[in-house]
Amino acid sequence: MSLELAMITPHTPRICFPDKVPDFQKPMVEAMYRCADAIEALNPDVIVLISCHWMTSFFHYVDITPRHQGILTAVECPDLISDVPYDHPGHPELGRRMVEAGKAAGLSVVGIDDPTYTWDYGTVVPLRYLIKRKDTPVINLSVCWAASLEESMEWGRVLGEVFDETPLRVVFLASGALAHNLFRGPELWPNITEQALDREFCSHLVNGDRDSAVSMLPSYVRAAGVEAGGRHVAVLLGVLRNRFRGQLHGYGPSSGSGNPVLTIRYAG
Repeated sequence: MSLELAMITPHTPRICFPDKVPDFQKPMVEAMYRCADAIEALNPDVIVLISCHWMTSFFHYVDITPRHQGILTAVECPDLISDVPYDHPGHPELGRRMVEAGKAAGLSVVGIDDPTYTWDYGTVVPLRYLIKRKDTPVINLSVCWAASLEESMEWGRVLGEVFDETPLRVVFLASGALAHNLFRGPELWPNITEQALDREFCSHLVNGDRDSAVSMLPSYVRAAGVEAGGRHVAVLLGVLRNRFRGQLHGYGPSSGSGNPVLTIRYAG
């Protein structure tokens, strides 16, 4: 398998700057740093990241720009995330293969090669923690709101086949929360029912039980208000094959959302 590691990662705005992380989110950040060590040890050739904050209406977009360079001030929270520079190489060749495979499968997929496009904070924030080698190529994917969970999972399946066929070592990141019924108070957790659902879903991934995770997802999305309607997780489940195991490294709050730091690797 060329998919070396998959991950659900937080991107909460208050962790953007390491020196400003509040105490209640420091354990989550420490877990992300541990995952960064694991990713570096794999020496990946490319990072593929789907972000819940690149929200697109009708198409699954793939950013195939050769170099991602810009300065981010987040539209949603410019007081928390402003004047953040980023500079990462892209991987146009693999990105185009992903676009072609999606179109061949009958999906609405579009490749974007535009150096003026500014990344969202769901992309920039986790990369600041998880990628130690800034020369590692990155391909960014959008979350498509017109796509159902089934279509999102099919898009993930197509991506998984592309990863299987490439000799490149791929790390796939799903950037987003699980429970996501937001309310004011950054230190607040999801309610006790939503936390229980988050932990049950994570346990299926930790135990390598993909079938249960897929079966649970639709009702779980409705009950816990999973971020982006669970589409980022559906794509992740599509990418995954059977015989994997996961590890939950951390789980933290952000304004009523539940944010796991969870890695997945294939078992021998």
